[in-house]
Amino acid sequence: MQNLAEGTNILLDPNLMCKKTRRLRGKLAEICRHDSALLKEIIIGGINLGFRECEFQFRNRRWNCTVLRKSMRKILMRDSRETGFVNAITAAGVTYAVTKACTMGQLVECSCDKAHMRRNGGQPQMVTAATAEATLERQQQAAMLRQQMPLQDQHLTQQQRMNRINNGSTMTDLSPLENRNGRNRRPGGRRGRRKFWDNIKFPEGQWEWGGCSDNVNFGLRHSRVFLDAKQRQRRSDLGTLVKLHNNNAGRLAIRDAMRLECKCHGLSGSCTVKTCWLKMPPFREVAGRLRDRYDSARKVTLRNDGDSFMPEVPHTRPANKYQLVFADDSPDFCTPNSKTGALGTQGRECNVTSSGSDRCDRLCCNRGHTRRIVEEQTNCKCVFKWCCEVTCEKCLEHRAVNTCL
Repeated sequence: MQNLAEGTNILLDPNLMCKKTRRLRGKLAEICRHDSALLKEIIIGGINLGFRECEFQFRNRRWNCTVLRKSMRKILMRDSRETGFVNAITAAGVTYAVTKACTMGQLVECSCDKAHMRRNGGQPQMVTAATAEATLERQQQAAMLRQQMPLQDQHLTQQQRMNRINNGSTMTDLSPLENRNGRNRRPGGRRGRRKFWDNIKFPEGQWEWGGCSDNVNFGLRHSRVFLDAKQRQRRSDLGTLVKLHNNNAGRLAIRDAMRLECKCHGLSGSCTVKTCWLKMPPFREVAGRLRDRYDSARKVTLRNDGDSFMPEVPHTRPANKYQLVFADDSPDFCTPNSKTGALGTQGRECNVTSSGSDRCDRLCCNRGHTRRIVEEQTNCKCVFKWCCEVTCEKCLEHRAVNTCL
């Protein structure tokens, strides 16, 4: 699959980024010097995952996210809606791939997320919905503080860092939060602030927080370091701000889709004890949400301060951190254009009965289409034989193919 390898080179190659480590500074330099070659390969795999999913999500649209080098390079030179989606889906892909590798035990740098078990002697902890939310709140605050930790604290051990972050308290010692003023309260900051666990449905009563939760914070950090480092070293301009925003939106699409999976334990199938852990959803589900955010992306322009952007249309609500943004209008992608990277839709297969984006008049930009009948071999008259074989005959079927002029 030459296309996929080219997709990686178009956007980022960690091995090339790490080649000149003497020039690198900060966290990227540390990762390049100390992290394994396997981690870098997994990051490349995450970028390819993003490109493959981009092709799938846009397979029926005028812009079909082709990863042909010349086309995609021109697309990524503009801060268009398409560039925003590519940046978001690849940031999500890197986050997903690294997090999954941690859970599968493929990396020496990380493992499952067992933060909820560290202060309980390494054993699963009995929690309720209130204490589970409090744990996630504390973990999220700790993760944010780790990102802001000054360089002089980088040498501290993990235990010393957590002591400093938690100001002497433990991450899972949450009994004071269970009943404040005699009633359960949602922990955290100001009311109405969206949290990634708002979409998680916690079981009723007590349950055991154990298992192997996906270590999404590790995936987030490494995606941020590799994909954002180059932009953060530049002066703030609109293109840089837009790319950093969309990269972060892609990562948040992974984190905010985390779900709770549970397994019951007990005699004769009873649910005496319920063990639960956090898990990422299928990547296709995340990509579908990002495609919807592509459709509703906001156009922005640079503020006078030069350090932030605002909606191009006055008196409209600014984009939140979950939405995609863009600065340049997209071409129509109907006809080939070497300047914009558009390949046109001539020769693309369309669907005359569809009401979606692959409908012939829409995909073909009202140029018309041709219709031909093709013969295809398919499996038919399949029979199951004990045990365990399925045999099929080959049948010829005729199918109508509609192609854009």
